[in-house]
Amino acid sequence: MYLKNLHLRSFRNYSEQQVDFTAQKTILVGNNAQGKSNLLEAVELLATLKSHRVTRDRELVLDGTNLSKIEATVERAYGTSELGLILRKQGRRTVELNHETLRRQVDFLGVLNAVQFSSLDLDLVRGAPESRRNWLDSLVTQLEPIYAHILQEYEQVLRQRNALLKKIVQREEQPSLTTSSADLKQLQLWDEQLAAAGSRVTRRRARVLARLTPIAQQWHHCISGTTEILKINYAPNVTWTEDEPDKVQQAFLTKLEQRRIVEQNQGKTIVGPHRDEIEFTINQTPARYYGSQGQQRTLVLALKLAELKLIEEVVGEPPLLLLDDVLAELDPNRQNQLLEVIGGQRGVDGKINGFQTLITTTHIGSFNHQWIEDAQIVTVEAGKIQNC
Repeated sequence: MYLKNLHLRSFRNYSEQQVDFTAQKTILVGNNAQGKSNLLEAVELLATLKSHRVTRDRELVLDGTNLSKIEATVERAYGTSELGLILRKQGRRTVELNHETLRRQVDFLGVLNAVQFSSLDLDLVRGAPESRRNWLDSLVTQLEPIYAHILQEYEQVLRQRNALLKKIVQREEQPSLTTSSADLKQLQLWDEQLAAAGSRVTRRRARVLARLTPIAQQWHHCISGTTEILKINYAPNVTWTEDEPDKVQQAFLTKLEQRRIVEQNQGKTIVGPHRDEIEFTINQTPARYYGSQGQQRTLVLALKLAELKLIEEVVGEPPLLLLDDVLAELDPNRQNQLLEVIGGQRGVDGKINGFQTLITTTHIGSFNHQWIEDAQIVTVEAGKIQNC
């Protein structure tokens, strides 16, 4: 797949900007806080409908305006698609495919695939379990867009069940009130829905991680050498052994029954994939406590390269690679390894070709002569883009 152009209107610090991509690799050069990351964020939004930097649309809209629009033309093996995303300071966003408004956002996903790699991705290793769950969910969504709907269903059930548990706690805290049988019957219904929705989430997470792990291990071995052994373990909150819907749902129901008193005392759901963990270990030591930041960055780099390969295998086309000022975060050796890999010179199973890459930097000197010769170089200054 190839991103031909991008049009930003009232997005972040861009008032009106069109950029046409004329090479397989594009280097965006500029000082900090000029808009380089904002451009990559716009591409990320078109691919995943999410930003790894903010959670509210109003933060993406240019100050003094009420809405922003991101438009792009994407070439795929099956043809060309026009994407449009309208973000509002107030109200719901709108998604458009080939100039037609889509009723369901899930139908927008999967047209453009992208892997984002930035300094914030160190949270994958060092951060809370939520960071790792969000990362895995984003990957599953790109491989299987319907997963976005499945995850949304689970989150809706979780909110409703938590509201009922909170209500039960409030009743029990007042001597004049007692938990009604109707509340307990309703809780049982939410148990069944949580088990059904949760089993769909956890089974998909497990399957994708099982496919990603050997690829990530190969890349980690390639980058770090034979002295470091990476292991990735999916640790679901509800444990199960057989990938069969009925058996996984029963495992949910069994654990919900076991933790019922605790949940009713705490007033919240403590069983389900919203409490899953993904564990990274290097030489049998948890990676979040292991070694230097360079070693942690090597792990993240291996994960991102594995994402690229897995998405290509599943969707049949190479996704975009978005690198946000990552060279500054890597030592010279890892910089060279990364540039060789994405430049198509070396890969875990030979050359990697065809990945359109957008990379931001403050210093063009980080790139060798061949990279500069092959790349489109643009400067970014105060929300304005110019070709060099």
